[in-house]
Amino acid sequence: MLRGESTGRCVVWIGRPSVEEHFGLIRAGWRTLVADPARCDGDLPECGDSAIAVADLRANQQDALRILSSLRQVHPGIPWIGLTGTPPAMAHATLRQVLAGAFEVIDGPSSLGALRQALARIPGDAELTHDDEPSLLTGSSAAIRALSQNIRKFAPVELPLLITGETGTGKEMAARTLHELSHRRGKPFAAINCGALPANLVQSELFGHERGAFTGATARRIGHFESADGGTVFLDEIGDLPLDAQTNLLRVLQEGTIERIGSCQSIKVDVRVLAATHVDLEKAVAQGRFREDLFYRLNVLRLRMPPLRERTGDIELLAQHFLDAFRESYGTRARTFSAAARRAMNAFPWPGNVRELMNRVQRAAVIADDALISPSDLELDVDASPAMERNSLGSARTSAEREAIVDCLRASSFNISECARRLRVSRVTVYRLCKKHQLALDQLR
Repeated sequence: MLRGESTGRCVVWIGRPSVEEHFGLIRAGWRTLVADPARCDGDLPECGDSAIAVADLRANQQDALRILSSLRQVHPGIPWIGLTGTPPAMAHATLRQVLAGAFEVIDGPSSLGALRQALARIPGDAELTHDDEPSLLTGSSAAIRALSQNIRKFAPVELPLLITGETGTGKEMAARTLHELSHRRGKPFAAINCGALPANLVQSELFGHERGAFTGATARRIGHFESADGGTVFLDEIGDLPLDAQTNLLRVLQEGTIERIGSCQSIKVDVRVLAATHVDLEKAVAQGRFREDLFYRLNVLRLRMPPLRERTGDIELLAQHFLDAFRESYGTRARTFSAAARRAMNAFPWPGNVRELMNRVQRAAVIADDALISPSDLELDVDASPAMERNSLGSARTSAEREAIVDCLRASSFNISECARRLRVSRVTVYRLCKKHQLALDQLR
């Protein structure tokens, strides 16, 4: 018999989720109860009235539908999402009738990203939580203050925006924050990893298709742009988008219209496009891998995500935030970090940035035997010397100072007086800092 707490938002998965699906939802902050027809013997999970059901119809459809029917009798208002496996399953009249009552239907191989987006779109208080993630603006470094200032400026502006930065710096979190601070808050937010889309399905995923448009297109499909009408579309790893899809994306930005595959009818869509990349798009343009006109359309506003090594003083704050959030969900023995662990964290270069820090902290919280997490729990070098730490911090401060000045200059359109006013220093100091960091104003402009 399945048992679960009766309070808090949770997902009741009717079927058998994969390991990635199950733990992916747990990591995203959803309490997940599994009602596997092969194991639950007809018993329903005690989920309370705040649950969301996922009917996994990819296998054992009849058993899953039977459990779904019982669950809906106990909780008449429960919203539910259908996973139908492959589109041909939609051909069955009985199944089509049942799916008509679903909040959303996800066909094809299950995508954890698509499922999380669908859960986030369910109205009411069923919002996707990020308890395993800190606020994007957690910290007090110069780099994060400059980032915070730019996000608040860019959020209300209805212009395309390009987010750049290394892997793991929080580009999707920045996009979500921009959406939440804009007037589009409450409307759909569609996050699409362009690098994960199969080459032959990119156009269909983004813009949709009509029935019969190609082999296997047994039903009309609404693409991400159309389903996000009124909201925001976030295109992660935009540099991996094929050239033909780049052409259609350019039309969206220029004309605000899309065409489903197999249709010649233009559909008006109202979306704000945010894009992110960790590669050099200017170099990709020079190599012919990315359209120059699309690059200039996307690069109207630019937001640079600082790497963790430039966020001087933020590492310990973020680490404690991750640990506290993890403890709330799993109640581990670890409470904080030893002095040696703090030194080791500050001395480490963090090539995986914030994502790597989160992963190491969560792993350490599980394996730690004491209330204080040690460097070995974090799998960091115990012998990080104070000299190495000072050099690392000094380099990080220099980099953070340089980036803060560059960001402020760009935000003030390279007006030295305005930049000095925002930094609360004199014009002479701005010129001195530019000289110190070898910033050529003419080239930057």
